[in-house]
Amino acid sequence: MSFSLFQTMVGAAFYFLAFLGLVNFPKEVGYQLDEATNERMRQYAEEMQERMAQLLLEIEALEKQQSSMHMGALLLSAMQTWQFWAWLGVILLNILIVWLLFRDLLRRVNRREEESSSSDDDQQNNNRNRFEERDEGRIFAERIQWPVQHLQINCQVMMSIVGDLLYITQRSLSNTYFPVLHTPIGVGSAFEGWTPSEEYNIVYRIFIPITAPRGHSFHLELGNEEELPSKNSRIRVELECTCAREQSFGNVLCFLHQPEEELRRNRELNLLQTLCTGSYLDVHKTSFWFQQMMKAAWKFLPESARHHVAVLPSRRSCKLRVFDVFDKIRFVEFIFGVQQGDSDIFLSSEKTDAIFTPDTVWPQSCTVAEMKFFQYIKAHAPQDSYHLRCMQLCARIVVGNDFTTYVLKTVVMHLLNTIPLERWCRREFLQRMDDIMQYLHSCIVEKRLDHFWLGNEQMPEEFILPPDFQTSRPPNLFQHMAEDPNVHARALREFQELRDRLKRLLTFGN
Repeated sequence: MSFSLFQTMVGAAFYFLAFLGLVNFPKEVGYQLDEATNERMRQYAEEMQERMAQLLLEIEALEKQQSSMHMGALLLSAMQTWQFWAWLGVILLNILIVWLLFRDLLRRVNRREEESSSSDDDQQNNNRNRFEERDEGRIFAERIQWPVQHLQINCQVMMSIVGDLLYITQRSLSNTYFPVLHTPIGVGSAFEGWTPSEEYNIVYRIFIPITAPRGHSFHLELGNEEELPSKNSRIRVELECTCAREQSFGNVLCFLHQPEEELRRNRELNLLQTLCTGSYLDVHKTSFWFQQMMKAAWKFLPESARHHVAVLPSRRSCKLRVFDVFDKIRFVEFIFGVQQGDSDIFLSSEKTDAIFTPDTVWPQSCTVAEMKFFQYIKAHAPQDSYHLRCMQLCARIVVGNDFTTYVLKTVVMHLLNTIPLERWCRREFLQRMDDIMQYLHSCIVEKRLDHFWLGNEQMPEEFILPPDFQTSRPPNLFQHMAEDPNVHARALREFQELRDRLKRLLTFGN
């Protein structure tokens, strides 16, 4: 009888152990138990309750059958058996294991909650930092007083007026032996979209390609081929035989074989006699001739009734000052050039950086190529690109400084050609300005800034350059720094002034 009571107690202990957790512990899912685990635990609890109730009934029945036996003696007899101590040890060991497992589970849950909270905080901080960075770019961009808001529209208006002027001029030159004028090309900062000037100070630069008239041909002489782009190029003019055309079309004089008396009777003058000095096309004579053509053509435009135009003196271009009915002043400058083959490089009437440029010198110009480069960037950049704002800001801080706008423009073009265009957005506006300053500073320290159009292996295929441009070593725009330590030291001081100006402009907006 006593052994049966012992078995009953052991069974009760076993069920109590099972209830504490010796059954399979439910696996953790996220931060809470899943529905299947909850259902399984509920079933275990109900089963334990049923078994405990049955066990109590058995104990009560057993007590009634053995009411005559003294309980103390029964327990003493049970404890004297080795089975009791073994089972008690097993029970205590399993209780300890369950407690350790439960403690480890609580620690893991708490750790995951802390990590999740930290991750959420980090994500919120990152989102806040990105927002602040984006908002910071917007704040600085809106704080700056950008000079012109409708530059593209103004350029279109000017090109429309220029187109009408050239149409009238071309018609008047159709049967003459003066240079043939072709479709004008807007160049310079205004047409590239980054002019730093106020609206009344903008100069709209118009490039006019010219070709030789009938009976003539142009031959380009680059001068010193080791110096690119050539600053001493010239355009040699030669007469060509037009006897075959004279027989086919009539009224076509051949300046090579026509008798001088016939030429004198027809009062026809060839290009060598009008716009050349010796055998070379003269820039000053060409500019003066074009100025007279613009004065004559302006009278036939409808705008002449509402605008007043004045031709400004210039030896190497044609400069116009236009007053409209609202007394707004616009400046237009015409420059001329002869295309080098089918490339984007021209021999132009632009002046060089020399103190004196002879009238027969037509230096190589990359002006048209630079305009096409900015058009290319605009076509491939995202709509919210801030590359023009960066260039505009650079042009503003160099005013009155030894660094020229072209130096900063060269730096920006190098970076536009290397930094992905999607990274020139407003959010990274400040970072791109810092990149420009860092690039310029490194060039000053190294005393070298490579020309953008010569020897550039990363040039997009859309640009057509002469073969010698692609194979030559790029000239150093900072060669004067390498040759004179005093110039280099002054450049370092000027750079610090540029940085200070940029900081003030970003802080105060003007």
